[in-house]
Amino acid sequence: MDHARRIAALRRKMTRAGLSGLLVTHLPDLRYLCGFTGSSAALALTRRAARMFTDGRYTAQAREEVHAAVVEIVSRNAPVAAVEWLAAQLAPQPGSQAAPLFAGIDPDRTTLTELQRWKAALPAKLRRTFLTPIAAPLVEPLRLVKDEDELRILQEAALLGCRLFDHILGYLRPGLRELDVAAELEHQARLLGAQGMSFDTIAASGPRSALPHGHATAARLPRRGFLTLDFGIIHDGYCSDMTRTVYFGSPRHDERGAYHAVLEAQESAVAAVSAGVSCGEVDEAARNVLRKVGLADAFSHSTGHGVGLEIHEAPRIGANQTTRLQAGMVITIEPGVYLEGRFGIRIEDMVAVTRTGGQVLTPAPKALIEL
Repeated sequence: MDHARRIAALRRKMTRAGLSGLLVTHLPDLRYLCGFTGSSAALALTRRAARMFTDGRYTAQAREEVHAAVVEIVSRNAPVAAVEWLAAQLAPQPGSQAAPLFAGIDPDRTTLTELQRWKAALPAKLRRTFLTPIAAPLVEPLRLVKDEDELRILQEAALLGCRLFDHILGYLRPGLRELDVAAELEHQARLLGAQGMSFDTIAASGPRSALPHGHATAARLPRRGFLTLDFGIIHDGYCSDMTRTVYFGSPRHDERGAYHAVLEAQESAVAAVSAGVSCGEVDEAARNVLRKVGLADAFSHSTGHGVGLEIHEAPRIGANQTTRLQAGMVITIEPGVYLEGRFGIRIEDMVAVTRTGGQVLTPAPKALIEL
């Protein structure tokens, strides 16, 4: 990972935003910018210096992991120490008539309590204006387009997810609890080398499959009915995400028809993915298929989202979204149909955006599997 290049790109954005300093506290942003994987830190940037503050628990880890920033171990709150450092770097020298420079903070990542604590650490003359909320995030746009290392890691994560699906197909049988299925997936993920799951595994069967976020319960897998499995793993810090829906027994005509409609919608949206296409156009490609068969109202969420260091990242693949896809983005395509009290179906792939289309990273079977 070229962390120096990432920080240089961020500095260019700081300059365009009129900022002389920036405080970064969102941990995925810190990992992206300097490689740190701990649970408590803050990164302070000026146009010439970068310093990451953390506590004594991470002395060895930070010095091993952090690149393109100086590590400072502190005994006090890391963001407070970072704010104090920024003030010392950017405030005018005693006797100087120069106006103080400003340090940006991301209001989307800052609570009112945190902001009050940071201001209290500043000299009184700086408390009103020194910390400046930025109008739009600066780091998030950099994370939208993945570099070669990120794309490789995301593909590895996605393929590990496909191996998990292949394994679970041999494990499934009516009568198992949904919790048993989730536990087996998660146990096998660890055995295959995953750092953990990227979100709570969804295993929803029978009528519960109509719950878009039906987390696993003690409900038993049916002798006849759908099972939706939505799961992901973390590999080298990056998330995977995939969904497959299988059937126990022989599906009824309406169930088979609904499955084929969701599959057609999913494949239509995947086919629409390409650099320059708007997110709304991709969403519409899925929604239009379901509209033609009278199932559009049963599709109750967006078609997808970005994925990377976090399971849900920009962009959002939803109705009327004007953001245009760029080569190197990684998104999910996951239309679904949910008929309350009856059944639900969702099919999801991770897709890497290319200049000419979309590369599916999760090539597990999507044709209806009957167990």
